[in-house]
Amino acid sequence: MQVKETQNDGLQRGYQFTLPAADLAKAVDAKLKEAQPEVEMKGFRKGKVPMAMLKKQFGPRILGEAMQDAIDGALKDHLEKSGDRPAAQPKVEMENGETWKEGNDVVVNVTYETLPAIPEVDLTALSLEKLTVPAEDAAVTEALENLAKSSQSFEDRKKGSKAKDGDQVTIDFKGFVDGEAFEGGAAEDYPLVLGSNSFIPGFEDQLVGVKAGDEVKVEVKFPEEYGAPHLAGKDATFECTVKAVKAPKEAEIDDELAKKFGADDLDGLKKQITERLEAEYAGAARAIMKRSLLDQLDAAVKFDLPKSLVEAEAAQIAHQLWHEENPEVQGHNHDAIEPTEEHKTLAERRVRLGLLLAEIGQKAEVTVTDQEMTQAVLRAARQYPGQERQFFEFIQQNQAAQQQLRAPIFEDKVVDLIAEKAKVEEKTVTKAELEKAVEALDEL
Repeated sequence: MQVKETQNDGLQRGYQFTLPAADLAKAVDAKLKEAQPEVEMKGFRKGKVPMAMLKKQFGPRILGEAMQDAIDGALKDHLEKSGDRPAAQPKVEMENGETWKEGNDVVVNVTYETLPAIPEVDLTALSLEKLTVPAEDAAVTEALENLAKSSQSFEDRKKGSKAKDGDQVTIDFKGFVDGEAFEGGAAEDYPLVLGSNSFIPGFEDQLVGVKAGDEVKVEVKFPEEYGAPHLAGKDATFECTVKAVKAPKEAEIDDELAKKFGADDLDGLKKQITERLEAEYAGAARAIMKRSLLDQLDAAVKFDLPKSLVEAEAAQIAHQLWHEENPEVQGHNHDAIEPTEEHKTLAERRVRLGLLLAEIGQKAEVTVTDQEMTQAVLRAARQYPGQERQFFEFIQQNQAAQQQLRAPIFEDKVVDLIAEKAKVEEKTVTKAELEKAVEALDEL
C-alpha cells in the first residue's frame, strides 16, 4: 500500500492510498484458500472445489472484503504512525469507483480533521472560591411551615358560611356539552380545593361564595388544547350540588408532623431539613465554582478547533434553544434552524473546554466506573415511569446514549481533579448572597 499526503492545512488532512492490483489479487487468493476446505459445491466433495470455480462463485464478494480490509488496515497503520486523532469518522472515497475494473490498482482518497495538540495548563495557577452556606434558622422555619401547609387538613365551616379561595368544597357534579352528558364529566362527593387550578379554568372561581346545600350551574369553556379532542374548545355546563364547605387547617409543627415525614421527632425533622438545605446550597456553590474554573481555563488556553465539531455543536445549541422557545413543537418536523454567531461562539467555548477536559482527564487516567454508570442509568430511568425495562435495553444497545450518560460524570470527576490542584479559598456567605451569585451565572 502506497500512501501520499494530499492536504495538510491547519487541522485538515488528506491522503491518497494506492493498493496495487497484484497485492489485492494475493489477498483474494489467500481468503479463498482459507475458505476452500469448508466449501461444499454440487459435484465436488467438501474441500475439493477447484480454485477457479471458487473465484467465479465467490470472487466478487471476497474482492470487496479484501479491498475493505486493506483500506481499513492502511488507515489504522497510518493513524498509528502519524499520531493523528480524527475529530470525526474519516471520509473515504474510491477514485474512479464507477469505472474501476478488476486488475487495476485501487486508489482511495481519505480526508479528515485531526484533533489539535492540547497545550499544557498550569492547574496550580487557577484561583477558585468555594462558597459555604449554613442553613439559617429562618430557612428551616420556612421549610417547616411549607411542610405543615402541605399536610393541612380541612374542617367544616359554620353552617351557612360562604366558601372562600383556599377552602375545600365537597360537590356532586355532572357536565353537559350541547345539552348532553359526556363520559367522565360526573362525580359524587368530590373534594375540590378552590384556587388549586385542578379543574377547567373558570370552574373554581364560580364556586367562591357558595354555601352547603346550594345548587349551582357552572358555565365554562374547555381549552382549545384540551386532551380530549371531542371536548376541546367546547362550551360546557356543570350542574353542581354543594354538600360541604371546609376551611383549611394547617398541621401543627410538632413531633406528629415530623413522624409523617419519617423523622423520630421535631428535632430530627429539623436536622433532616438542615442537611437537605445545605446539600442544595453546596450544589449551587459547586456550580458557581465550576463556572469560574471553566472561565479561567477558557481564557488561559487557546488552540485551533476542528470546524466539523464546532458546526455540529452550534447546530445542536440552536436546535435545543429553538425547541425551548417553541415548546408546542414536539417532533423535529420543522424548517432548518440556522445557528447564529452567538451560537457559534458558545459552540467554540464548549468544544475547546470539552477537548481540554478530555485531555486532562485522559492524562490523569480518570475513568467512569461500572457502579457510577449503573447509578446514572437508574437516575435517568426514573424519568420514564413504567418504561424502565425498555429504557435499560435501549441504553445497553446504544453506545451514543451510554456516552451521553458517561460524559457528565467524567467531566465532573475531571473538574474535581482540577479543583484539588488549584488554589481554593473557602468563604462563608448567606443564602441571599449565594442566590445573587447563581443569578449572575444565568445572566452570563
